[in-house]
Amino acid sequence: MKTIKLIFVLLAGLALGACSSDDDNGNSGNGNNNGTNTGYTENVPDVAPVWQVDWSHNQERPELAEPDYASIYEHWTSLKVQIEDELMPYASGDDQLAIFVNGELRGLTGPAVVVGSNEPIPGMFMMKVWGNETGSEKVYITLQYYNQTLKQLFTLGDNITLDPDATIGIESAYIPEFTYGSAKYPVVMGMSVSSVIAKAAITAASGDYFAAFVGDECRGTGVVAKGTSMAVYGREEGESVTLKYYQAATGKVFTFPDIAKMKRGI
Repeated sequence: MKTIKLIFVLLAGLALGACSSDDDNGNSGNGNNNGTNTGYTENVPDVAPVWQVDWSHNQERPELAEPDYASIYEHWTSLKVQIEDELMPYASGDDQLAIFVNGELRGLTGPAVVVGSNEPIPGMFMMKVWGNETGSEKVYITLQYYNQTLKQLFTLGDNITLDPDATIGIESAYIPEFTYGSAKYPVVMGMSVSSVIAKAAITAASGDYFAAFVGDECRGTGVVAKGTSMAVYGREEGESVTLKYYQAATGKVFTFPDIAKMKRGI
């Protein structure tokens, strides 16, 4: 089953919490600016900065009542869902996954459990998706993943085939990228940093990493080893985005203010 590709992001950090501002400590200076305004500043922090998106939110766990599926639907499709790497550090046995079709609840479950015990496997869900559709008929489903640690409901849509003779997510992993269905950051856009860092004559190198900020809040991260693009998460369109780039070889942090405005799209 093809992994959902609504929009995607790679996080530079895996710990829960807001972005560190320790890159502002140390010796600041113009460096390559030579006393002129070239659209960026640079400084050398005492320690390498740690930048990460704070995914925590304040939503209550949805209270969902399951119908008597067997009396309504003729069959089911087995579905195995894995949570993406970015959210795995926050996955727990108290998480919940629900699937809807046209507003109807078609499946609800907590994390899978270890065979022969009741021990949950955080980040993995095995469930039935009930329906009357058969064969090659596709339906549009809405997945709602509630992460108890983050107190956030992530919502995504996808088209799947409800085939009673097939199991989705076994032969090919089914990994919805829920970070693109965040209630906290509903506006997502893609950003390449290559043209921005060129202003400082920076050649991207393995070991370098970067982050997008709105004010003091980290809104997206990336590592050069995986490319020079990232997803940037916004609360609303029009927010002003600043780029911070850490150059590992020199220990410098380059700051490029107001390089873009938040808008939907990649």
